[in-house]
Amino acid sequence: MPQTAIMKAIEISEAGGPEVLVPVERARPVPSAEQILIEVHYAGVNRPDALQRAGSYAPPAGASDLPGLEASGIVVAVGVGVSKWKIGDAVCALLPGGGYAEYAVTHQDHALPIPVAMPMDQAAALCETYFTVWSNVFMRGGLRSGERFLVHGGSSGIGTTAIQLAHHFGARVFATAGSDEKCAACTTLGAERAINYREQDFVEILRAEGGANLILDMVGGDYLPRNVSALADDGRLVQIAFLQGPKVALNFAQMMMRRLTLTGSTLRPQSDAAKAAIADELATHVWPLLDAGRIGPVMDSEFALNEAAAAHSRMESSAHIGKIVLKLRG
Repeated sequence: MPQTAIMKAIEISEAGGPEVLVPVERARPVPSAEQILIEVHYAGVNRPDALQRAGSYAPPAGASDLPGLEASGIVVAVGVGVSKWKIGDAVCALLPGGGYAEYAVTHQDHALPIPVAMPMDQAAALCETYFTVWSNVFMRGGLRSGERFLVHGGSSGIGTTAIQLAHHFGARVFATAGSDEKCAACTTLGAERAINYREQDFVEILRAEGGANLILDMVGGDYLPRNVSALADDGRLVQIAFLQGPKVALNFAQMMMRRLTLTGSTLRPQSDAAKAAIADELATHVWPLLDAGRIGPVMDSEFALNEAAAAHSRMESSAHIGKIVLKLRG
């Protein structure tokens, strides 16, 4: 029998802090029907990876138990029925898991071409954030030109992406961030006003502007009732994470009387078809902007694969501005 190909990877040894991320050797995955195998050059580091590491975000059925939800690299094998890609194609991709490894598999419809002239490190920072922002701000939240849009965590990977896209499509953008440096980064990207939440009340500021038509929040906790207060009548609140917890007392009478919409989603458990639909919209509406250099990922830092624990520590310190990636090749 032929010897199984081995690859380097980062494994979660047990639920815990960054120190539980340990280098291992694993069998190289084999693409199933409609899947592609990617030789990973760079992998993105995201908050869901930390949630999985802590034991609170289990991989969906059939997905790799290795962390990593986005990567860039080269297609090196294809499964039965693959028609979109061929061996040698350069892609960036949304992954169901397994990005912290030298090779990873994903559905052919969840990969997109590397934008024109974009290096592999930046391409690895695209899919998790752009899929999340586009599906929640535009598809689910229905953001329109001229509306007032508030994004919390404006200097994060999600925030920097949301600011650029909302600004490009004509919204008035407001963002919260935790330092003057981070606020300056938000305004540089297109925010009309960046609010230092340590010193200013975003509710008061947004109410003075007439309220937010749409809020994108990943904080949760006591931000939930404050977000409701900051919304304009007929406003929409889209929740994508709960860094301060998912449970809080909320007066739903306001939701009824002011005709508010509270919704949200998480990306990883969605069906292959749902993710493919998001990819199609990105290819139509967003990838031409990336190709033209009109928008792009904001990069914070780069770590080697075996420094994944340090990358997680950097992310969880909240000192970063933009995206963190792991370098495997290049």
